[in-house]
Formats: sequence, C-alpha cells, structure tokens
Amino acid sequence: MVDKTGTANHLAHDPQRRIAAATAIGMNALKPMIHFQVSMLRMWADGIERLAGNYEKRLEETATTVEEQSDKERAA
Repeated sequence: MVDKTGTANHLAHDPQRRIAAATAIGMNALKPMIHFQVSMLRMWADGIERLAGNYEKRLEETATTVEEQSDKERAA
C-alpha cells in the first residue's frame, strides 16, 4: 500500500513539474525580446526628454527676445 501511495504522489507532482519547466523555458526564450523592448523604450524616453529640453530652451530664448524688444520699444 505504501508503494502505491508514493507512486500516486509522484504522478500528482509530475504535471506541476512539467508546467514549471515549460514556463521556465518560455521565460528564458522571452528574456532577450523583453530586454530589446526595454532598450527601445529607454531610447524613446531619451528622445522625448531631449525634445522637451529643446522646447524649454527655445521657449526661454523666445521669451528673452520678446522682453528685449519690449524694453527697446519703451526706451524709444
């Protein structure tokens, strides 16, 4: 009777091991693709940050130019 219980427990755990192994294989296969997507998102975010920095710089330059022109008009 003990042998039958041990065999039954072994068969009950076997599907879980197979599922765990398949999951591990799938995750290992997906890992390079996920790393690539993360690097692409980082590049995209860097581009957006540069665009925002350039926008702020141009906005400040425009504001400075407008203030200088209004100061010149007042002086004239």
